[in-house]
Amino acid sequence: QVQLVESGGGSVQAGGSLRLSCAASGSIFSINAMGWYRQAPGKQRELVARVTKGGSTNYADSVKGRFTISRDNAKNTVYLVMSSLKPEDTAVYYCNVVASTVVLGPFIFADYWGQGTQVTVSS
Repeated sequence: QVQLVESGGGSVQAGGSLRLSCAASGSIFSINAMGWYRQAPGKQRELVARVTKGGSTNYADSVKGRFTISRDNAKNTVYLVMSSLKPEDTAVYYCNVVASTVVLGPFIFADYWGQGTQVTVSS
């Protein structure tokens, strides 16, 4: 019902920057929150950053001041600009969207996940 296509991952040296993008498509009625999560080997998936439909944002303490999340509602796309990257930022990054669809109706929201994109930061 909702497809998420992520792009922008890769390998970078510590101190470098990367920009992740995630475009949502499908039988979308409305998108509420959009965000990015990450999962490092042997660790649980954790929230990195999240932005509401109205533009309010929240970040994990570990990325505050270094990462910036934004969204383009017209394009159903969310972005994550990651600066001053550290080796501990190495993980698979997953896009998350909370959306209602034509099938479920306008008042039922569900979580949808991207396939994940690898970010590797070397020291």
